[in-house]
Amino acid sequence: MIRAQHLTKRYGQHTAVDDLNFAIKKGEILGFLGPNGAGKTTVMNIITGYLSATEGSVQVDGLDVLEHPEAVKQKIGYLPEQPPLYPEMTVREYLNFAGELKKVARDRLKSSLENIMDIVKIEDVQGRLIRNLSKGYKQRVGLAQALLGNPELLILDEPTVGLDPKQIIEIRNLIRHLGREHTILLSSHILPEVSAVCERVIIIDRGRIVASDTPENLSKRLTGTNQLLLRVRGSEGDASACLKSLQGIDAIDMRGSFEGGTIDVVVRAGKDRDIRGEVSAALTKNGLPVLMMRPIDMTLEEIFLHLTTQEKEA
Repeated sequence: MIRAQHLTKRYGQHTAVDDLNFAIKKGEILGFLGPNGAGKTTVMNIITGYLSATEGSVQVDGLDVLEHPEAVKQKIGYLPEQPPLYPEMTVREYLNFAGELKKVARDRLKSSLENIMDIVKIEDVQGRLIRNLSKGYKQRVGLAQALLGNPELLILDEPTVGLDPKQIIEIRNLIRHLGREHTILLSSHILPEVSAVCERVIIIDRGRIVASDTPENLSKRLTGTNQLLLRVRGSEGDASACLKSLQGIDAIDMRGSFEGGTIDVVVRAGKDRDIRGEVSAALTKNGLPVLMMRPIDMTLEEIFLHLTTQEKEA
């Protein structure tokens, strides 16, 4: 859906975006991460056609942004960090105005508005002045204008900034719902939100890509291991003896008992080796039922800090 090649943006002597190459598949929800000043907003503004690149190119659904600006804009719904709202208008007036700017056909605009207001849950405030709305409702109105014209690509820059926890969960669920029919590029500083919503992340720092993968693969790559936390019903000695008999396990770390008659243990193996089936079968066969098994991954916060700190030190 998006293909950026050798994308570079300079402001005088300062290079904000430095030779970026990346692609986003149709139907993907991608997290776009980086510290303040990393170049995220600049990249999004180039994709939308708001800024031109110094070097390189961006294609949206096969169309070059500079060569086909109007056709590309019709494929994009953009929600900037500060939604472009007119506080003296009512919600419906504003969305009608935004629909006319986007050249949505008049015979389609009314039904489209009803559908979009239902999706983002703003029907009950459609007659209110935007200046009187809460921050959460203003974000929903901004998202509604991004959806006008049914664009294939949604670019969302910090869509939950300033919202309370309940509003964040509501917007997060809405983004998941929209991801069924749209390609989404999501920029956010709330990393648990990105982990919960996005299938893949691109992390940039100082205008360069420092990582591009799923959070799970980044965790395995950075730790170099595949770790499982187990809770086993039985004694420490029996669990240890059973696990030590298995091949492919690099380390066993007993964590003590947190529940009567059980032992917690961390098992480590090579990052490309899946040992869950072998471990579960062996313990069960030896009369040691597995009550819990879950992978231990680096959190997205830990990955983000590791990569951006490492980049600064380099």
